[in-house]
Amino acid sequence: MSDKWTLLHARLHQTLRQRQLLPRQQRILVALSGGQDSLCLTKLLLDLQPKWEWILAIAHCDHRWSSDVGIAAHVQQIAQSWHLPFYLKVADSLKETEAAARQWRYQALSEIARERGFKSIVTGHTKSDRAETLLYNLIRGAGADGLSSLTWQRLVTPTIELVRPLLDVSRQETLQFCQQLQLPIWFDAANQNLKYARNRIRNELIPYLSDNFNPQVEKSLAQTAELLHADVEYLETQARQLLKQVIVPDNYKINRFCLRKAPIALQRRALRQFLFRIIDKNPTFEQIEAIIYLINAPNKTRTSTLPGGASAEVDGEWILFRQTINRQSVD
Repeated sequence: MSDKWTLLHARLHQTLRQRQLLPRQQRILVALSGGQDSLCLTKLLLDLQPKWEWILAIAHCDHRWSSDVGIAAHVQQIAQSWHLPFYLKVADSLKETEAAARQWRYQALSEIARERGFKSIVTGHTKSDRAETLLYNLIRGAGADGLSSLTWQRLVTPTIELVRPLLDVSRQETLQFCQQLQLPIWFDAANQNLKYARNRIRNELIPYLSDNFNPQVEKSLAQTAELLHADVEYLETQARQLLKQVIVPDNYKINRFCLRKAPIALQRRALRQFLFRIIDKNPTFEQIEAIIYLINAPNKTRTSTLPGGASAEVDGEWILFRQTINRQSVD
């Protein structure tokens, strides 16, 4: 147990109990970048370990970018000083974009977890990250799902969950914690590079909004994300129920007369769930709207906007889907 038991320790302990995020004796893989957020989280979990009896290990993802030189060795040294197992994944010619890096990191962490038998991957995402993600996705034109996408937990594989225990903690609080306990923060120069949209939101837009509109803007945006997430969960559940009512056993056609009785919000969600199973990827807004149009279209109206050669056509009361590349059953 740490000789410096802080309010943040108590808050995390309470959050884990209330939200039932990390069960006792769970095998937990902690994603440690070396920065203040993940360093704060790792130290908190290490100090709480005696209470929860977790099996902890540290994972680090090396992008092999010029700004990453030295970080992996730094993180490995931290793991050794805390007597925790250390696992490293190194990228092979990874494109220097935010999206590519994020996708590769989750893939790499999932591989380590699967290979080593960890049930949970934890990351140091904070309230500040949640606010930035909401703004980032809002600017890109996302719906409620995208605006609330940074959630407390989600499955990354059928057996491995991703957990973000610090979503009610600000980046300022993680910095104060690291400074108070004199933890060796690695200051990543890439976080100041304004060619990345998220860095511009973090270093320019959020401060501007805070100074000119709302000093508590991070807190307000994070609360909005939390409220939206609850709405999204409810609507997704209702959409799954609707989908069961409008499909037939072979799963390749939908009863449009039944579908048209539902509110448009549920129509879109049910069709997105359906198309995801058919085309094996998230459909675009335009692809969903093309199927929405077929709900009230004349007989034999057809759309071929779906990827992989898939198409949809009106046949009486049905919308038929043909030439699909990966047909999976809809539960």
